[in-house]
Amino acid sequence: MNFIIRNSRKEDMGQVLKLIRELAVFEKEDNAVEVTVDDLERSGFGDEKLFHCFVAEQEGSIVGMALVYPGYSTWKGPIIHLEDLIVTEKMRGSGLGTALLNEVVKYGSDLGVKRISWEVLDWNEPAIDFYNSKGADVKRDWDVVHPDEKGIASYLANM
Repeated sequence: MNFIIRNSRKEDMGQVLKLIRELAVFEKEDNAVEVTVDDLERSGFGDEKLFHCFVAEQEGSIVGMALVYPGYSTWKGPIIHLEDLIVTEKMRGSGLGTALLNEVVKYGSDLGVKRISWEVLDWNEPAIDFYNSKGADVKRDWDVVHPDEKGIASYLANM
């Protein structure tokens, strides 16, 4: 299957949002997506660019994406965080996930980051196997902490 990997454009964000929603369904979080096309356009292409996104295009359609943003490790220094690497179901097993991850790793290397980090659900064994095969250190002894808006409000109310 032929596809190209390229930097995303503002006009891609509608298709990117469709991929984000597809991932949410896969992760059994169908109703969790709150971000809009306008949010993605403003955050990725506005005055303060908050993320960088690679897309995989096949015959004019976006069939995969990888979204990263800068971070900082107190132990290592500059890092990037891979928020999501999404391959639409029909393209899984085509090499597209590897091509997107390759772009992310090259991007991080070009930036001179000391680490690229991301999370994977503990039940997503195909993804864990994929990341292990690429030399990633999948840390099974760390729990991820994500207070949402309600959790933040509750925290502040109890200070």
